[in-house]
Formats: sequence, structure tokens, C-alpha cells
Amino acid sequence: MLKRLRNIGISAHIDAGKTTVAERILFYCGRIHTIREVRAGDDGPTMDSHPIERDRGITIASAATRVAWNDHWINLIDTPGHVDFTIEVERSLRVLDGAVLVVCAAGGVQSQTITVDRQMRRYSVPRIAFVNKMDLVGAAPQRVVDELRSKLKIDALPLQLPIGQGIDFLGVIDLVTMQSVHFDGDHGQIVRREGIPDSYFEQAKQARAYMLEALSLIDEQVLEAVLTEQDPSTDLLRSAIRRATIGHSLTPVLFGSAYKNKGIQEVLDAVVHYLPSPDERDVYARDLASEDDEDAELIALKADPTAPTVAMAFKTIVGDFGQLTYLRVYQGCIEKSGVYRSVHSDRKVRFGRLARLHANKLKDMDRAEAGDIVAAVGVDCVTGDTFLGEGANCALLGIHVADPVMSLTIEPDKSDDFDRLVKALERFRREDPTFRVGTDPTTGETLISGMGRLHLDVIVQKIRDEFRCPCRIGAPQVAYKQRPTKRVEFDYKRNKQTGGPGQYGHVVGYMEPLANDCDEALVFRTEISGGRIPSEYIPSVEKGFRESLSQGPLGEFEVVGLSIVLNDGSYHDKDSSDLAFMLCARDALRLEILPRADMVLLEPIMKLEVETADESQGAVTGHLARIRGAVSDVQRRDSVCVIQALVPLAELFNFADELRSLTKGNGTFTMEFADYADCPKDVQNRVIG
Repeated sequence: MLKRLRNIGISAHIDAGKTTVAERILFYCGRIHTIREVRAGDDGPTMDSHPIERDRGITIASAATRVAWNDHWINLIDTPGHVDFTIEVERSLRVLDGAVLVVCAAGGVQSQTITVDRQMRRYSVPRIAFVNKMDLVGAAPQRVVDELRSKLKIDALPLQLPIGQGIDFLGVIDLVTMQSVHFDGDHGQIVRREGIPDSYFEQAKQARAYMLEALSLIDEQVLEAVLTEQDPSTDLLRSAIRRATIGHSLTPVLFGSAYKNKGIQEVLDAVVHYLPSPDERDVYARDLASEDDEDAELIALKADPTAPTVAMAFKTIVGDFGQLTYLRVYQGCIEKSGVYRSVHSDRKVRFGRLARLHANKLKDMDRAEAGDIVAAVGVDCVTGDTFLGEGANCALLGIHVADPVMSLTIEPDKSDDFDRLVKALERFRREDPTFRVGTDPTTGETLISGMGRLHLDVIVQKIRDEFRCPCRIGAPQVAYKQRPTKRVEFDYKRNKQTGGPGQYGHVVGYMEPLANDCDEALVFRTEISGGRIPSEYIPSVEKGFRESLSQGPLGEFEVVGLSIVLNDGSYHDKDSSDLAFMLCARDALRLEILPRADMVLLEPIMKLEVETADESQGAVTGHLARIRGAVSDVQRRDSVCVIQALVPLAELFNFADELRSLTKGNGTFTMEFADYADCPKDVQNRVIG
């Protein structure tokens, strides 16, 4: 059974067609019997079940289902394309064994395609690439393959040859079986395989020869067949492609048009043939028996239903039925009414109800085994939590969570609704790790932070619709940070007498700025010797430093980029304590280190991609220069100009209206977080007032 299971996700740049692909997969696998299209205001596709998704015509949350194809089971997760909801892609890829990367045949590799590729690499997820929208005018399959190689640095290997493109796209030629494949019937449900048309035969031979040459460089069995001038069998080629795909040596490329119902069955075949089953993936967990968390031994998990249970909660949502937790079972099994230990809370949790997922619908089940993706109802946990059965003592490696880049103040229209607002914010904070709730220290207003304006707009709309709590929001605020630029030596002593036990702590050392490309807020190291400070107080010193990073000399912005070395100090037999050393470190940072560190303000920089007509290129690039943007690339695709630039987020709050004016309503853009960079001095002075 395990060999016939696939856990895959569908990921892409926004509007590349991944939800349309998912809808066709459900249809051809018999999971649904009517195809619904992605149109704002329509009933919407099956996997976009939330009213906001149907109103806006976009995917905002990942959705899971299970389908059957050619004696195989496929657990499928459809993910959003918009960068504001990147956590949905991140946590899905964390638990998947393979992925389908959908790329638009006309748009090619776009900004979010690169982000998704980076996420796949972070979790070593093998993928196949599906070049969608081959029916569009401007479709350029070879250019897309070249971009996969040049922009993503992957060895993209076409396994098909398109028969026509644009309005003349008719089907594909399978280079593995050397057959032409056509999709007949009202919805392309009839797959017709036949000989290759004469007009394409020589081109197909050349494409197959290129495929064999590429495979022979990475697979000995194919090399042997080529050297002996034998024609490799279909089974030999498929097994070689499978090994290379799982080993990240190549990425198979397929072509089609989901909207025109062409090529999806071939994608399903490729998922079965080339992507791994759960027992073909290497999965490791941190041994909780290790004394040092940082150097903890990694334990290899086995997709064995008889082994001790290890499972991850990779997503939580709250609905009418209570909290719903998405689970990936890595080892052992989970049973209805079973009791498992939560690593996060270190307590036993009973799984009262298990269910199979189909978008927003649940089907009860009694047992889930290693390799499966299911849901538990009513389990109180957080995203990334590990659940353990008897005999297991490990924690799965976590999910990467990006920091928010934008904030808004929010308050209810009516003061009586404040409790309702608090309840709503707590729910969304639990569901979404990239959504943060805090308080503006200067005004006392409630502050919500997220990955962008769309992210926060959706949260506010949910608060209004689901909690019936009309709200007012303030102007967007940028999530600035501050970092030091100068080495500072410190020698700080806290000796406070209050009449009772005193508080004595003394820390000596130096602080150096971390490299600009380092993501750490604080790297702490101790060089204490000779018992100058007892070892039991050292963690309290580090805690004091870390708890002081929430604000610095330049205002209420997070402090990052510090390397602190503690190399001396002293203590008092009676008056020293954990609290005394924690407060000593806190005050040392706030009062002595940061004020002398020549702090600079950091601002979030966004990667912007603008598509506009050629005649608007000059106006757009000129405007980008005026708003402190740096154009990194300009490409022309037929009559469309694609401009890529790095622009400070603070300059982009009105960009949608500005672009509409510059391009007479014909320009579109996408943006995603790129990095933090030093603010120019005049901008810094304006921000901190």
C-alpha cells in the first residue's frame, strides 16, 4: 500500500493555473463530476471553498484531498500563489514528498515561481514541472524550459514535445513511449494514443535523442543501452527518470492546458511514475534525549506502521466543529481515541475524532498509518507540533516562518465589540504563524502585522464576516528593524539593594555587528573561565540580552544583527541570582551597548515584477527610480514588457493606483519580500521623527 501512495502539492506563481489543474485532477480521478472554473463571484473550484476565495477568485488557504489514479492513492494539497499567503505553501511543502510546479507557458518563470522553488529546495522536495496554458497566444515552451534552467538552476528535461502552441495547441508527443497523445470528449476525458504525425517525426526523434543523452549522463543503465545502440525500453526509461527525479538530478517537464482539458492525465501518470512514495524519502527528527538542543542527534524515521508513532501538526484552523488540525503521520499510526504526547506542551492529548480531508468536508476514519495526511478534530495544539506515541522521544524539524513586513492598527467600530475582536485575533494568530498581534507602544492601539496588505485585508474581512465585528483600520505601517554598525565593549555592574536580598550581577565583554546577510537577531557566545560567573547564571545572561531586543535607540523597532561575547564578570555569594544576571544583561544592552553602537534603521525591500505594454516601459521605470527602486531586469515577451525591480515597501502602498495611471489601466504587478536593507539617512530621520 505504501508503495502506491503519493503525497504531493501543486505550487506556482499567482495566476499560473494551479487551482484549475487541481480541479481537473479531481475530475479525471472521479472525485468530482462537474468542473467548476476560477471566476470571481462564481461558485468557484472545489478546493477554493472559503467565500472570500470565491468572491476574489484567488486561493488564500491550502486545501487537501485524496484521489485514486491507476491503482495509486494521491494525497493532494493545492496551495495559494499569492506571496502574502506564503506560509500556506511553506507548511504544505514541509510535509509533502513531491510537488508539481506549474509554470505559465506565456509568463514563464516569475517572481513567485522562484520563491516556491526556494521553498521546495529548503525541504528537499522532488518535483515535476508542468508548463500550463499552452493554448495562450504568446506561449513559448522552449523559452520556459530555458528559464527553468537559467533562473531556477535546475536540470529541466522535457519528456514531451508539444503538438502546436497557442490556438493551434492540439496535444503532446510522449518521448518515453514515442506516441502522440490527444484528449478527446467534452472535457478531454478520453485519452487517445496513436502514432506520431509525419510532420513531427524528425523533431520527435531529435527531442528523444536529447532526452536519452541527458539521462545517460546520470544513469548507468541508460548509458549502457545507448553505448550498445539499444533502444531503451519504456520501463527502463521510467525507472531511470524516477531515480533521477527523487535524487534531484533532473526535473521532468510536461506540457498542457488545464483550462482546455489537455495534459492533466499525463501529469497524473508522471506523479505515479516519477515522484516518491513515503518510504522513499529520508526524514529525520531531533533526539529529545540529547542534553544540548543545538547539537542533538538526528534520528532517521521509518514509514513503518508498526514503529512508535511520530506525526506533525502542520496546519490548524478553527471552524464550527472546533479546532481542525492537519496531520502528517511519519512513523507508526494514529488511532481514533488514541492518546499521544505533544512535544510543544509536553502533555498527553487524546485524539477523539480522525477524518479524511476533501477541501472543507470531512469523512470520519478510525486509523491513519505512516505516510498518510489526515485531520484530527478538537486537538489543542500549535502549528509545527510533534505528536509521539509510546516509545518515541524525538521532535520533527520545524517549519520556516517568515517575519511580517507590514502592520495596521485595528479597533472595533463599537466598543462593546472589543471582546469579540480579541477572540477573532487570537483565533487567526493560532491559525497563521505569519500573523502577529501586538500593541502600539506610543498610542496603546491594537496592532496587527502580516506579510502584506492583501494578507491583512483578508484577515479584517474574516473578522467582519465570520465574527460580525465591523472594524476600523489605520494606515499601513512598515515593520522596520535596527542594527548596530560599530563594535562596543561593555563592563556593566548591577548592584541594587532593596532592604532585603540584593541583586548583584556583573557582565563584561564586547558586541560586534553580524554580517548584513545574517538573519540572526542575536548570536551569543561565552568565553568565561575560572568560575568568574557560575555556569548556572549564563543562560540568564543570554535571556536578558534577548529580551531586550524588542526596541532600541531608534524607536520601537526590533533590534537585530548582534554578536555578543561574554568574557568576564563577577558575582556575589548571597546577592546574585538568575534574576539579577538577567536584569544586568538587559540593562547592559539598553543603557551601555546599543546607545554607543551607531545604530542604523533597516527597511523591508520588496521584489517587484511589473507587466505592461512596451509603450509604458519608460514611464514605469522612471517612476520606479523616483520611489527609490532599482530595476534589475527588463524582458520583452511579444508586446509585453516585464520589469523586475527592488523597491522599499514604504514606497509601494499606493503603487496599484500609480501603476494604473501610468499604464492607462493595462499594467499588472506582483511583489514579494526580498530582504532588509539600510535606510538612507534622510529616510531614517523622517521615520524616527
